[in-house]
Amino acid sequence: MGFIKAFAGAIGGTLADQWLDFLTVPQGISATAAFFPAVPQGQNAGRGSNTRGSDNLISNGSKIVVPDGYGLVTFVDGRVTAFIGEPGGFEFRSDDPSSQSIFAGDGIMSPLLKQSWERFKYGGRPGAMQQAFFVALKELPNNRFGTQSEIYWDDAYLGAQVGAIARGTYTIRIVDPLTFVSSFLPGSFIANNEVFDFTDFDNPAGEQLFSEVIGSLAPALSMYTNDPSKGNRMARIQQDSLGFAQSLSAVVEQNYQWRTGRGLVIERVTIQAIEYDEDTRNLLSDVKKADALRGDRGNSFLQQSVARGIQGAGEQGGSPGLIGMGMGVPMMGGAMAGLQQQGGQTQYAGPAQGQPAQPAAPAQEDPVAKLKQAKELLDAGVLTQEEFDTLKQRLLGL
Repeated sequence: MGFIKAFAGAIGGTLADQWLDFLTVPQGISATAAFFPAVPQGQNAGRGSNTRGSDNLISNGSKIVVPDGYGLVTFVDGRVTAFIGEPGGFEFRSDDPSSQSIFAGDGIMSPLLKQSWERFKYGGRPGAMQQAFFVALKELPNNRFGTQSEIYWDDAYLGAQVGAIARGTYTIRIVDPLTFVSSFLPGSFIANNEVFDFTDFDNPAGEQLFSEVIGSLAPALSMYTNDPSKGNRMARIQQDSLGFAQSLSAVVEQNYQWRTGRGLVIERVTIQAIEYDEDTRNLLSDVKKADALRGDRGNSFLQQSVARGIQGAGEQGGSPGLIGMGMGVPMMGGAMAGLQQQGGQTQYAGPAQGQPAQPAAPAQEDPVAKLKQAKELLDAGVLTQEEFDTLKQRLLGL
């Protein structure tokens, strides 16, 4: 006994048109509903309407239409008797001992479901009257999380412990419906024909998952930021919903066995906001400054700054000259002509044509090097902006 496939895919064709009486998914069912009773065509037992006492009993000759994205599970006395995991029309035959009792399709879930069926299938022949429920096989959105205080983790890129308050949402997918209904779903939802929704505030099972996600955030953030393939940058988490979901899913599986013990996985995570503590913000600010001054971009910035200072001193005219370089204002035109780029560095190449040669400046008195050192001290917070400006004016003879 069991279900016989009448047609595949969506309702259509002559056979489907003749089905005036069949059970299917309730109209207007919430996108976050994971488990709910089947209803006769035209009736709505979805959320906000009748969620109890739905007419979801099937017997010999009952017809079921399974839409895409859902699976059908039948029960007798709370025990699983059959499962359909592919879309199409099916007819229940209690007098046909040769008919199949499980359909899993050819998708990625098929081997997993068949293994589960062997573990949870009903012993003996199922009764004539059975309860029919649908279980969602697509992503279930809008599962929210948020931390009330800072969570801390070790960050490989920064080389320090960082802290933040984070909030966002994640999606869940039921990848093994038989494990889900047999090992995790509370029996009261079957007995009372109730809708199971992970996002319900009064759902103790949903609250348990929420607590486990919150407890897994810190190790998941640590796993993500310490993974070289992710670039070790926590700033990328908010743009990498799939990458961080893999880290979070791995942690909840390791700590709470979501997939193997409950048939659940986290598919995607969206961090809507992450607020770092003061120490972490200061550390990130220093890193941004260091990034800006690193390599060719930092050299270019320094060269442009020095060139503008020398040009400004020449235009203003007055000043005995650049300190330590042995040249006065009349020599600045020659100095500007003698500045050239070599290997990404600004070097003095000698006087301009027609200008007398000047003594070479001692290396330790090079204003470019001194100004670069002063800028680094400014970025590190050793010098104030006022001290830096004073030193810059003195070096450039302003």
